[in-house]
Amino acid sequence: MKRYLLILAAACALIAGSNACTPKQPAEETAAVQNDSNTPLHLLQPDYKIPYGVPARDDVKAALDRILKFVDKETPWQPGADGTVPRGAFRLTSYEWGVTYAAMLAAAASTGDKAYTDYTYNRHAFLAADAEEFRNGKAPEGKRPTVTLRPRALDDCGAICVSMIKDQVAHPELNLRPLIDLYADYIMNKEFRLQDGTLARNRPQLNTVWLDDMFMGIPALAWYGKLTGDKKYYDEAVRQIRLFKEKMWVPEKNLFRHGWVEAMDEHPAFHWGRANGWAVLTMCDVLDALPQDYPGRAEVLDLYCKHVKGLCALQSGEGFWHQLLDRNDSYLESSATAIYAYCIAHGVCEGWLNPLEYGPAALLAWDAVSTVIDEEGMVHGTCVGTGMAFDPTFYYYRPVSPYAAHAYGPAIFAGAEVIRLLEKYHPQMNDSAIQFYYEDFSDKGPIFSVK
Repeated sequence: MKRYLLILAAACALIAGSNACTPKQPAEETAAVQNDSNTPLHLLQPDYKIPYGVPARDDVKAALDRILKFVDKETPWQPGADGTVPRGAFRLTSYEWGVTYAAMLAAAASTGDKAYTDYTYNRHAFLAADAEEFRNGKAPEGKRPTVTLRPRALDDCGAICVSMIKDQVAHPELNLRPLIDLYADYIMNKEFRLQDGTLARNRPQLNTVWLDDMFMGIPALAWYGKLTGDKKYYDEAVRQIRLFKEKMWVPEKNLFRHGWVEAMDEHPAFHWGRANGWAVLTMCDVLDALPQDYPGRAEVLDLYCKHVKGLCALQSGEGFWHQLLDRNDSYLESSATAIYAYCIAHGVCEGWLNPLEYGPAALLAWDAVSTVIDEEGMVHGTCVGTGMAFDPTFYYYRPVSPYAAHAYGPAIFAGAEVIRLLEKYHPQMNDSAIQFYYEDFSDKGPIFSVK
């Protein structure tokens, strides 16, 4: 026992000596705990995945400039030394590039930057000259036209017809009218239709209606009516929207289905994002083209507003929309998001939508799109060209590519209209949230009340 006590005493002395030789440490400093009594917790910065907030106009313009620089390089139009035009990453006459040409004109209008006008003007002028060469039999033997002279589908002519009409009106010296007339005639008189007159295709099944074809055919009819003053084109545009609504609209979700097949008893509803984008973009274009008091315009406007309501209900927390809109385990997709950003912002700017209700959704969508535009101007996260299916797996696993041309026009449209939105209204962060105002309250600080 005595031995045990001696050993214990020695151990205690050793510990004491060790402590005596070690400098005394200050009390451990701990970060102050943020709690309700010492911190305004509602002002803590969330860990957003996107730059949530009101974008600066200069930042939006910078993003558009990067895209312009990239697509200008990848869509050459001037012949090289051998007389042929070099091939870029994108075609000059695809429907996707019809959207891009029209978007460039919108960007020129909202930014005042002539570079955007020149982009479309130069290529349209080249295509007009290309077509004239073949019409006059002056094309060299073996040369193939760059422009589509024999359309075989709405994809060949509808979107580019709209861009050409807009550019021809702005620049009467362009020789685009022969192509415009050719394309409008194909849409009005030669495209396949169902017995009731609905624009249709015979793929992937006989007598199939594609939601995509709302955009590929209807806006060109409305704009051709505006160009010619012939009301039959206005009437046909409105009639086609009604026919598509009868088959494709799902009222309980305020969304469109992607496809409709005449032989089906039930019609599966797969709400593909970009197809719904083409539909809402169609209605924007038609509303822009129709006279304010034209019969049927109010009906189109009502459908547009319902569609936007359905879309906004499904916007993700990251600002994007999903590949299949109502299935949030499908991937987030860029081109549809860019189209919605434009169409919602355009509706607010035109007075079709209440800015307090829908302005934040438009800015959130642009904030999302801005994150997929890289320093080179490439737009990422875009679903490649897509056919039609009646099962979810097809849509879930469609590849994405920065060379999918579908995103570039919509991204330019979106940025152009967001600039217009920022100049027309006064969005501001208030209590950490995006709010829209009719007056400029920016001098009142981040939190204020409106009297």
